[in-house]
Amino acid sequence: MNKEAVRQAYGQNPKAKKAFSLRRIFFSEKFAPYLFVAPFLLSFLIFFLYPTASTISMSFQEVHGLSSSKFIGLDNYRRMFDEHFFNALQTNTIYTILSLLLLIPIPIVFAVFLNSKLIKGKTLFKSVIFIPALTSVIVAGVSFRLMFGEADTAFINSVIAKFGISPQNWILNYSTGMMLMVILNTWRTAGINMVYYLAGLQSIPEELYESAEMDGASVFSKFYWITLPLLKPIIIYTLTIGIFEGYRMFGESYVFWNEGMPGDIGLTIVRFIYQQAFQRNDMGMGSAIGITLLLIVLTVNLIQLKMFGLFKKESD
Repeated sequence: MNKEAVRQAYGQNPKAKKAFSLRRIFFSEKFAPYLFVAPFLLSFLIFFLYPTASTISMSFQEVHGLSSSKFIGLDNYRRMFDEHFFNALQTNTIYTILSLLLLIPIPIVFAVFLNSKLIKGKTLFKSVIFIPALTSVIVAGVSFRLMFGEADTAFINSVIAKFGISPQNWILNYSTGMMLMVILNTWRTAGINMVYYLAGLQSIPEELYESAEMDGASVFSKFYWITLPLLKPIIIYTLTIGIFEGYRMFGESYVFWNEGMPGDIGLTIVRFIYQQAFQRNDMGMGSAIGITLLLIVLTVNLIQLKMFGLFKKESD
């Protein structure tokens, strides 16, 4: 049956004609791409664009309950810049820098060793390093809090006591509290970054290393001149994600200081948002802090991407 006969057959039945028209529309080259991307566009509009626009609008308002609000201009932003905000910003910045100083080199070293042909039992080592990533930050944090408890019988205090060191009150000191948060984050995240770097190492052609060996290159020279440059895209990716995760950190702070934070120890920007928006019911203030956090993360990431040359045009 040719196309003309099909049209005549559908033309005699109105319902069939309508179904045929819809079928032609859905399977047309112009409409089909939009049909396939529609779920993503809808989810983007509903779960990202609309909440972001609402948060921006709310940051300029004084919100009373769920239905009443009053426009107050930049008052929320003026009130936001107090001592507590800058303490939170300082904590997030130090935490992010220290985490990145550990979460880039350590996973690379793990990946290099696991990619070596001389290492046996690679599956076991991969599992041991990656399993912490599957652990909830709350569960892991409670375990760390018990280990680093202030009592003399706590695990870490009992260990250092054998070396003549007096017991420490770990979470009531800014430096030791910061150390606990960084160690917890490194323990949980190193395995994920290791997988990224291991995938990057396995995509590097073996011929490059063989050629370098023929030229007399040492192990360090091969790592510096071949491995690191070819891992640059993954390093940039983990750095970008690390900056984002560092400034949005909440769980590590909450698990160690779930009630009070003397002297703003452990206070982070997201924790500050939680205090203002939900504990004090000041949604306008919380929205202003959230928008400011978004701008800070965006600015920091754009700066580091520019430093790595991602915005330079490739020469012909």
